[in-house]
Amino acid sequence: MAAKSFLKGLTERATTRAGGAGGKYGDAPVIGMNDAARRLAVLDDCEDAAFSCLWASDAQGRLIYVSPKAVELLGCSPDDLLARPLVEIFEIDPNNPNGKSDRPLKFQLSAHSKIKDLIVRVEHGRDDAGARRAWWSISGNPKSDASGTFLGYRGSAKDVTVEYENQLQDSRLAEYDSLTGLANRHRMDRLLDGTLAAFRAAKRSCALFMIDLDKFKHVNDTMGHQAGDELLKQVSDRLQRIIGDKGEVGRLGGDEFQVILPDMDDRGELGELADKVIQMLSLPYPIGDKRAIIGASVGVAIAPYDGLDRDALSHSADLSLYAAKNSGRGQFRFFSHDLKDVADERQQLMEDLREALAADALELHYQPVVRIDDNLVVGFEGLMRWNHPERGFVSPGTFIPIAEESNLIIQLGDWALRRACRDAVAWPQSVKVAVNVSALQFANPGFLDTVADVLESAAIDPGRVELELTESVFMGDNAQVDATFKGLKDLGVKLALDDFGTGYSSLSYLRSAPFDRIKVDKTFVDSCTAKDQNSAKIIAAIIGLSNALGIETTVEGVEAFDQLDLVRQKGARNIQGWIYSKALPQNEVLERMSLGTFKIEPDGPDRYRAERRTVFKRIGVIHEDYRLGGVMRDMSKTGARIEGLFGLPLGTALVLDLGEGQLAVCEVTRVRDGEIGVEFETPLVSDGAGGLCTRNRISPYALAAAGMPLEALPKGSYPLALKSRG
Repeated sequence: MAAKSFLKGLTERATTRAGGAGGKYGDAPVIGMNDAARRLAVLDDCEDAAFSCLWASDAQGRLIYVSPKAVELLGCSPDDLLARPLVEIFEIDPNNPNGKSDRPLKFQLSAHSKIKDLIVRVEHGRDDAGARRAWWSISGNPKSDASGTFLGYRGSAKDVTVEYENQLQDSRLAEYDSLTGLANRHRMDRLLDGTLAAFRAAKRSCALFMIDLDKFKHVNDTMGHQAGDELLKQVSDRLQRIIGDKGEVGRLGGDEFQVILPDMDDRGELGELADKVIQMLSLPYPIGDKRAIIGASVGVAIAPYDGLDRDALSHSADLSLYAAKNSGRGQFRFFSHDLKDVADERQQLMEDLREALAADALELHYQPVVRIDDNLVVGFEGLMRWNHPERGFVSPGTFIPIAEESNLIIQLGDWALRRACRDAVAWPQSVKVAVNVSALQFANPGFLDTVADVLESAAIDPGRVELELTESVFMGDNAQVDATFKGLKDLGVKLALDDFGTGYSSLSYLRSAPFDRIKVDKTFVDSCTAKDQNSAKIIAAIIGLSNALGIETTVEGVEAFDQLDLVRQKGARNIQGWIYSKALPQNEVLERMSLGTFKIEPDGPDRYRAERRTVFKRIGVIHEDYRLGGVMRDMSKTGARIEGLFGLPLGTALVLDLGEGQLAVCEVTRVRDGEIGVEFETPLVSDGAGGLCTRNRISPYALAAAGMPLEALPKGSYPLALKSRG
């Protein structure tokens, strides 16, 4: 019998009762310790019943025996296991819910340590259909001979596959989101704690994304919670594909996601990744026979710059997310120390907006749409303006998203439509008025009745009223959308597809919806004159498509003559942009009309400079061993204009201290009367909210090395690592 190897060397002691077969309890067939044959039979019976199996190794850690029943249960042959190293057969599970051993199995075996109830995965070297994955609980004692020479291990094992996999499942349910399969808040907190603790000691960086879905509530409200759940699953899949092996993706709850990105601090790279997340999550989602369109906002914080522990870093990322949402959504924002907690401020702004609407304190200004051939104004787009009594001018990009979080956007949209139609009655009959309609307003069951009532109350020709819609109106019930389109056309109003080209299903919308106009989005115009861009070709394609379909076009956002010349060459006929006029209040519109035919001559810069920003910021200027002060007035990705500096000749190398560890190496390229122009060695990158920032920052650890340690930093050596880059 194979089990005989376990009997050799056992201490032989007579333990029979009353000297053998008889005794105090009569003639029971007691097996004595000297009865090797009968003892071996009992051992074989136990092994065959699989109560437990036995195993043994030699001094080199190779398996030399395992119970035959265990081999049978594994679905392999003895040759698949015997003579193989134990470390190849027994593998500790890194996902052990009880926590893996403090010491690797290889170390324990080499140290001849006692093994007790260690959970291992049995690897038997086969992956055919007959083999099954098994989990064993193994115990083993090192065995030595009389001289102390190590002979190997003698041990036992028990199959705990069912119990262990149940435990793994319970553990997974505790650490992973049941809907999406992503790590849940508990697991993400634990991962972030562990990562930051290890990275503090190693003085490494770690970025954190906080992601919030825009308009997700609208999906739940219009398509139902099942559709919302399906949407979250698709969002999770997209996020995992985007992030890949760069980091860990988790769902914190609701429509809030988090991404941990170890060893990333390049804000150019992080900005590109955040922008990719926003673009990919904004693609339409097929849900049954419908499709949903949402957006995303991303807040970005980076350790150690924006926080050293989980609470601090998460708070910084949250503030960045709030700032991104407040700036109009669909964008990312890096943390900066001038951000403040805006949750309460956002709620207050919503209440103020509600009061302003009730008090008729909002205004509607009108931006002209100009016919390019003769500069004649052929229409206006009504744009909301809010002059807050305390905050001053509040951008629509700030208060419109806030209104969309509640039904306030419906009231706001109805007010704008009524005001625009009332004002347009005073204009010439040939001039149209366009009004933006939100997806929530469009989906409101009373929308058609509201439009009909407005037209009747204002006594305006419906053909002069143009409703501007975005692709988001197509989300929801297809039959209801089609019915609303038909009802609007029956009323006689015109329909325009706004932001055309920024979505992903525009052609199908043109086929199914009765649009009268397409508006070419400003994002294409901004880059249409830049090299290595396809924007000019896209503009030409849109205009050509519109002409083929018999649909008018308006090109938005034209600001400079090089843009105007290009879109004219591509066939543009109607232009809306600052090169003609910004939005005007009604009294100024009427005043200009009273002078006769309303024509506007284009007026603007010869060339469009997208990245030029007017600023007023005090900065530090480091020249050799001196630190000077200056005021930065203009800034672009490649350079800046600084006032208050004298005596710096052309070609002087400087370092600009822009704050928060942002050092930009530059060279003086222009000098005039205490004002200099500089060119950056490394171009700045977008901060995601219309501003610019350096690609990299000087680490707090490097600042500590330079004599400015932070109390929160761990003690240790800080090699000076200031780099001559922006």
